[in-house]
Amino acid sequence: MIDVTDAAAKRIIELREQEGRDDDQNVRVSVKGGGCSGLMYDLTFDAEVKDTDDIFEDKGVKIYVDKKSLLYLAGTTLDFSDGLNGRGFQFVNPNASRTCGCGESFSI
Repeated sequence: MIDVTDAAAKRIIELREQEGRDDDQNVRVSVKGGGCSGLMYDLTFDAEVKDTDDIFEDKGVKIYVDKKSLLYLAGTTLDFSDGLNGRGFQFVNPNASRTCGCGESFSI
């Protein structure tokens, strides 16, 4: 399960509208190798559901996650910050044992 905060849901809907995407363009969250901590989050819009995807919906936002990435992301909350310390999506991942300073990479 991946939870979405109100701020993240609002920003995803705004981005979808700004970029002129259809309602079938949902959010794909995945984990890839790389970054200073070993693993990186990847967040994109995607209309294609794959056979290996789990689909979650929270606050009107559908999220596609492949089974391999879900092992790293289970229980994660997707948030959005617009504060002075940085603007952007943030992952609150209870599985991460270490994260980098920018919050874009982590290790288990």
